[in-house]
Amino acid sequence: MKISEILNQKKPSLSFEVFPPKTTTAFDSVKAATEKIAELHPSFMSVTYGAGGGTSRYTIEIAKNIDKAHGVPTLAHLTCVSSTKDTVLDMISRLRDAGIENVMALRGDIPADVSGADKSLWTYHHATDLIREIKNSGADFCIGGACYPEIHPESSNQAEDIKYLCAKVEAGCDFLTTQMFFDNNLLYNFLYKIREAGITVPIIPGIMPITNANQLERAIKLSGCFIPQRFKSLVDRFGSDPLAMQEAGIIYATDQIIDLYANGITNVHVYSMNKPEVAEKIQSNLSYIIGK
Repeated sequence: MKISEILNQKKPSLSFEVFPPKTTTAFDSVKAATEKIAELHPSFMSVTYGAGGGTSRYTIEIAKNIDKAHGVPTLAHLTCVSSTKDTVLDMISRLRDAGIENVMALRGDIPADVSGADKSLWTYHHATDLIREIKNSGADFCIGGACYPEIHPESSNQAEDIKYLCAKVEAGCDFLTTQMFFDNNLLYNFLYKIREAGITVPIIPGIMPITNANQLERAIKLSGCFIPQRFKSLVDRFGSDPLAMQEAGIIYATDQIIDLYANGITNVHVYSMNKPEVAEKIQSNLSYIIGK
């Protein structure tokens, strides 16, 4: 099933992101974790691609297994940074042959060892270039893209950020999923601005449950997102107690999701970090709201 069909159902839904293993030895444990999450029967699951496509050979395998063995629609990530046209076209062909109907088109993180001279040789510089390539390939994918409620780390201001987001949608993006955020008011403000700019495709908020204190540091480093004082206090109080921090983080994420549903958002995507117990508890907290 295409994500666009799920989004058109107009009822509260919950989806989860998982990531493939980085090594062959970790494959079985990662596959088992993704299967446990799939057993929750979320509306769909996304499978990441890894920096520079480093885990790409496992993305399709994990996504196909979730879809075929568990009947959960999948969204396979595809990045284009430093990739050749042949590599991207090969991945598009492999995704199509695997029966995957949904692709998350991303530029991807720029590898630390790539110099400015190397960048000039790239075929793709932005996610917009990848979206156009997917469209031109003739593959009938539902295409997703990323957006940043606060601001993309490389944009000089939000107005510039929204301009590039408009170009992404015009290139053929069917829906957008947000980067993590911890203050829902930032999302509501962002939605107002992009609707004013003419962006009408569905927006799926991305929620990251922070279940240990170290995660918070990584989240800030990754996205530069704003951390409300309320959440900082939570980490200060419970961060040294793993079980208490996990519970508090799940409750905070659940509270964010309930507020989103209450304010008219119907589809929420949870960055599960391959933790079935976290996914299960969040879904259980929302069982009557989403009908699970």
